Amino acid sequence: MDPRPTPSPVSPPPALRPPEAADYLALGGWIKDADTCLRWAGPRLKFPFTPARLPQLLAEPGANSFVMSHGFAPALGFGQFWMREPGVAHLARIILAPEARGQGLGTTLCELLMAEAAHSTGAGAFTLRVYRDNDPALAIYERLGFAVVPGLSNGQVFSMRKQA
Repeated sequence: MDPRPTPSPVSPPPALRPPEAADYLALGGWIKDADTCLRWAGPRLKFPFTPARLPQLLAEPGANSFVMSHGFAPALGFGQFWMREPGVAHLARIILAPEARGQGLGTTLCELLMAEAAHSTGAGAFTLRVYRDNDPALAIYERLGFAVVPGLSNGQVFSMRKQA
């Protein structure tokens, strides 16, 4: 018998990949009620929904959907971006799996989405919208350099922008 300890397998760092059917099923399980659904996906996606229909329900003109995972392991997070104007990518529908929260992965997901948007579209600026009372998300976005755009914000939601 070999007395040396067996090295633990090292998982690859989180990366983006296109979502698969199983990812949408998992994502559907992260959304537990109508308020969470509204805050995540906006008013056009009605709760309850059929997770298998999420690819169609989340379709936006020019939307790019991604999951974040360690290789082909189960999804840790989901996010989208689309171009709102030339050179500006809008990040949207950002969510982490419940078991992935509180580990810094929200920052990683946003960084990966911005890098992908910059690489694939040439985006040099990024926008997003976030509920004013979503303190964990606000902390991430501010740490990443997003600033509130007062003229585009309202009583419930901050509109935020970041220059690359």
